[in-house]
Amino acid sequence: MKPTVANLISQSRQHGLPALEARLLLEHASGLSRTRQAAWPETELDAPVAEAFRELVRRRLAGEPVAYLIGLREFFSLEFEVSPAVLIPRPETELLVELALERLPLDEPSSALDLGTGSGIIPVSLRKHRPQLAMYALDISETALAVAQRNAERHQTPIRFARSNWYAALGEERFDLIVSNPPYIAAGDPHLVEGDLRFEPAGALSDGADGLLHIRQIIAGAARHLLPGGWLLFEHGYDQAAASRALLQAAGFQQVRSWSDLADIERVSGGRLAAS
Repeated sequence: MKPTVANLISQSRQHGLPALEARLLLEHASGLSRTRQAAWPETELDAPVAEAFRELVRRRLAGEPVAYLIGLREFFSLEFEVSPAVLIPRPETELLVELALERLPLDEPSSALDLGTGSGIIPVSLRKHRPQLAMYALDISETALAVAQRNAERHQTPIRFARSNWYAALGEERFDLIVSNPPYIAAGDPHLVEGDLRFEPAGALSDGADGLLHIRQIIAGAARHLLPGGWLLFEHGYDQAAASRALLQAAGFQQVRSWSDLADIERVSGGRLAAS
């Protein structure tokens, strides 16, 4: 007798897998949507599909992130390809996108730069909501850039990508806005060996120093690549807001402040270059 949707979901639940994760993995293995799984739990599945699902369950129970197992994650109401070459998109980064959109005109040309773009979720989301935006995105990783380029193609968002160690590959280009979600976890932080972080690219998570190394570099180079009155916005760690504001103020930025995410954690800081 062939296994049914209900059988497979039940077996995975007995091993401790949450129902939502089980249905996501079964959707990936079988092509059956979660809605169809719920509506027709008696649906029979062929042995290869069942075995593929069980293998995904085994890997998930060993700790691999669901996003890497299915190769997808939603962000800002868009679906993005992800792989172990890039960070898994997280809801708190949506705050950075929202703040950036507030500073970009809807119906006029403008320009923006994303530093350390990873999977491209930030530039794709910005370009999707600002059709006249000239969007640039840089990353030091060729494999990450390949993922980002595919995501830009998926969502038909023209973006100029380039390999660069922060600003190094830029000439004299200047932008209305610079955004970044850089590696900001300090070396030795215990979170790096817990949960999903164990499987994500270490270089995209930690700067190998105090967590502020790359933030300092981003702030130090921003004035050279911002237009007068342009904004710099970046995500940082839960305890780095005060230090980030101090760095921005020391660099001469105005209107310096931090913004809190839905968990009431100061997650994004930024400032504005003088208008003249």
